[in-house]
Amino acid sequence: MAAQDLDPGPRLLFRRDGPVLVLTLSNPAARNAMHPSLYRTAVELMREAAGDRRIRAIVLAGEGDHFCGGGDLKRLADQRRQPREQQLGHLDALHDWVMAMQDAPQPVIAAVEGAAAGGGFSLCLGCDLIVAAEDAKFVMSYVKVALSPDGGGSDSLARALPPQAALELLLDGGVCSPERLHALGVVNRLVPHGQALETALAWAHRLAAGPFDAQARIKQLVHAARGRSRRAQLDAERDAFVESLYSEDCGDGIAAFLSARRRG
Repeated sequence: MAAQDLDPGPRLLFRRDGPVLVLTLSNPAARNAMHPSLYRTAVELMREAAGDRRIRAIVLAGEGDHFCGGGDLKRLADQRRQPREQQLGHLDALHDWVMAMQDAPQPVIAAVEGAAAGGGFSLCLGCDLIVAAEDAKFVMSYVKVALSPDGGGSDSLARALPPQAALELLLDGGVCSPERLHALGVVNRLVPHGQALETALAWAHRLAAGPFDAQARIKQLVHAARGRSRRAQLDAERDAFVESLYSEDCGDGIAAFLSARRRG
């Protein structure tokens, strides 16, 4: 794969780092603001990656000092003069991107430096794991311009947090520190400034060395759990466990574990 240039302005860069696919939002002059021209390309890339077993993990980052400053307000102001159906189509494409990240069998890790605001916050919440710099700034800024969230922001926060905490972030629209999000369990790892991508890549490579199918089943189980009854989730766990048990990876893993225990 090679980098894809998009017009106007924003680009989505992609490269392979061994078994890891690295996606980079590139619009640094505008804090990597999102644009509809990115969405369908991102969906295509995610779906292509989902069908490629050589790709074992995915990292999403922003170019330069910021992860993503959210939507371009000038574009949204212009959009208000366009038909509603056009904006509905843009949001459907964005939401297809979020769903493609969830549906991909590979773990998707966000590497967050600087601002993750509005849609940028929603986008990193759509990843499976989040590595954040200690000076990153997370803000659900929609309410500041009388908007409600898109990109799954309300869904992700409602799943991850008590209603009071989710509503605080969404209704207040203020900056939330990565330390607090880490304490709440939303951010997985805090790192010094400038080390989010390096740490995310190292984690991605470690996960990439794991059993592809078992990891895919674990990811599917976790994402599907909220929409199921406890019995349905137990049945899904049963089926996934049995599929994993009879796999070659599991046979190799059990043998290696027992061999190491005998040596120890």
